[in-house]
Amino acid sequence: MTKHRRNILKRIGAAVLCAAFVLPVAIPVEASARAAAGPVRTQNLSVRAESLAQDTRDLARIQISVGEGQETPVFRAGEKARLQISVKNSGNINARNVRIAPVIQNEADWPFELNKLNYELELGTLEAGKQTDALWGADNDMLTVKSDVTGKSYRLTFRITYDDGEKAYETEKYVFIKTTANDKPAGEQPSGGNPSDPGASSGTGNPGQSASGGQMSDGTGTDAALPAGGFYNGEPVVSGGGASESNGSVPRVIVTGFSTEPGEVRAGSDFKLVVHLRNTSSRTGVSNMLFDFQAPSSGTEAAAEAPAFLPSSGSSSIYLESIPAGGTRDISIDLNARADLVQKPYSISMSMKYEDGNATQYEAQSSLAIPVRQEARFEFSKIQIAPDTVSVGEEVNISCSLYNLGRVKMYNVKARFEGAMIDSQEQFIGNLDAGATGTIDSIVTAKKATEGGEDCKLILTYEDDAGNVSTAEQKFTMTVLEEMMPTDMDMMYEDIPEEGGLPAGLIAAVIVIAAAGITGAVLLIKRRKKKLREAEEEELFDEVERLTEDEH
Repeated sequence: MTKHRRNILKRIGAAVLCAAFVLPVAIPVEASARAAAGPVRTQNLSVRAESLAQDTRDLARIQISVGEGQETPVFRAGEKARLQISVKNSGNINARNVRIAPVIQNEADWPFELNKLNYELELGTLEAGKQTDALWGADNDMLTVKSDVTGKSYRLTFRITYDDGEKAYETEKYVFIKTTANDKPAGEQPSGGNPSDPGASSGTGNPGQSASGGQMSDGTGTDAALPAGGFYNGEPVVSGGGASESNGSVPRVIVTGFSTEPGEVRAGSDFKLVVHLRNTSSRTGVSNMLFDFQAPSSGTEAAAEAPAFLPSSGSSSIYLESIPAGGTRDISIDLNARADLVQKPYSISMSMKYEDGNATQYEAQSSLAIPVRQEARFEFSKIQIAPDTVSVGEEVNISCSLYNLGRVKMYNVKARFEGAMIDSQEQFIGNLDAGATGTIDSIVTAKKATEGGEDCKLILTYEDDAGNVSTAEQKFTMTVLEEMMPTDMDMMYEDIPEEGGLPAGLIAAVIVIAAAGITGAVLLIKRRKKKLREAEEEELFDEVERLTEDEH
């Protein structure tokens, strides 16, 4: 054997050894990868099937609603009471071993005296679609409302546990209740005296007499007990000059009525006072007439007293040339009502000086009661929504403060909340004195989910002392989520996936490497075979040439 042939045989042997080394390793790896791939696909199918089954169970999951269709209860401070909460199974599977207990994290959040260690109640089995009541304070074990409740609303949270025979569930629901403080003494009558007085418009009384039977003005500028729009005429007296008429008759000039422009005088505004006069004498005319208006002083300890009305331009005196016998005239003056006046009638005194045909001088006094109106002025505090996020079917507490910044009392104040996502509800607040603060605290139920925040309205209505109704609105934003599902307690104990075995990525990498090794071995063998064949052909060709040369 030649040296060249020995080299060829060595190379072939090396290739065979390489293939013998790679193939035993690659083939088992590939087989194991295929064996592993089968269970993985089977496992994926099992997981998908289990997921579908879980989805089916979720559709049948039990839902518990609390307080549905139940009015918000109201508890008075110090009284004995019962707390009754309606619990409904809104699912399609019976709820077993239903238990409900209040979640009391802070004593201040519970409006009742804490006289028991445990307030949990057992409700047993609650059939699908059925409703039962959880009652605290039954028989002789009634609850006692704390004596220091101030009339605010309380949010009471309850934890409900139950099972469906296979899994245990737990959910928390809350309701709102209202409280009222102890009764307070009855409030005083509306400002301005008799509440039956209209006090809303100017008018005219009967000439020659007061419009009320009460105390009249004495001409000193003090307030008279006159109703709004009333007036009073005093008796004229002779103050000097010539002799009066021979028959002793005294010509009287009286006020027959008055009006204001505009018809309603508001504090802080200008107005024109028009006074209607008449000479009651049928034979004697009067002339050289001088009228002077003096408003009463009004003020508080915080502000110096000043006249309620002041001339807006010019003097407080008016000159009129004459009024014939039996004749009438009108006089007018522009006045300004002080901005800080309390809403009520204010009397203004009008003094008169005039002469008859014999130059006899007369003086007289009249009083006019001008009603002054104060604009209601109020503000809302920031509207508070608790909880911040609420789901469909749950209750939410909406509250704010109402500040009466004006100088007038607000009567029969009512508030209601309106919005497409909530059930509207009206709250009666009552009367609110000037400078006082009222509380708007209402509980509404969310009925529709929103896409982000949507606008709601707080609508306030109130009356003045004349019974005129006014309305104001305040907008706010509210978000309602879809109904929350109860928590599956079994999910809390799911096993963590076990670590171990070869990851799919590593298995794939091994398969690729093994395949590359096998391919390389096959290509190497083919290449060696080709070179060996070429070498053998070359050797045969050389042998033929050698034999040919030997023959020659």
